[in-house]
Amino acid sequence: MPFRLELTSVFSAAHAIVIGGWREPLHGHDWRVTATIEGATLDSDGLLVDFHAVEAALKAIIAPFHNRSLNETPPFDVANPTAELVAKHIGEGLEAWLLSDAATVARGVRLVQVRITEAVGCAATYIPG
Repeated sequence: MPFRLELTSVFSAAHAIVIGGWREPLHGHDWRVTATIEGATLDSDGLLVDFHAVEAALKAIIAPFHNRSLNETPPFDVANPTAELVAKHIGEGLEAWLLSDAATVARGVRLVQVRITEAVGCAATYIPG
């Protein structure tokens, strides 16, 4: 695909994941979310997707998590709030948003990946499909 967009957003949230049956202490991160979208053709304005529209969609998906404990926020009130699952949740939300626009779907625009960095050197990536 000749065109790619990357958008990055940050939210602050705490979590305590369960590893091997043991729950770690609650701790916080400034989670950096980078979404990559690609496609082969541009629209009549010369855009793959409007940055502002993607940014708004991403912010709407992560808004419930900002300044919260992920362990108390759906879907992580019932799922282990690992970086991998946070990336997947955000990715699935962006995929649904992209699929809601028939023109974008017709041009083959798709989500490539969502990368979550919870601390320097600690990142998880969700790749759809």
